Amino acid sequence: MRITCPICGERDRREFYYQGAAMARPSEDAGAEAFHDYVHLRDNPAGVTRDLWYHEGGCGAWIVVERNTLTHEILSTELAEAASLGDAS
Repeated sequence: MRITCPICGERDRREFYYQGAAMARPSEDAGAEAFHDYVHLRDNPAGVTRDLWYHEGGCGAWIVVERNTLTHEILSTELAEAASLGDAS
């Protein structure tokens, strides 16, 4: 699988470290249950996902990768700081 880093260009996936689903952190006043769900509960969908990857073997950027888990096709990549992760509160 090849991932396009917005800074470095197309690279082999072995340069990247998979962190998990790209999702917004709950607000500080969201409560213990919201933080429990954020830390421990994850979907495992078959199909399109938005994941957080770290370009460990390159520039060190955090990247949101939209990909299809069935076909391994990379649909889009963007820097995590520019990505809209939604509101998790």
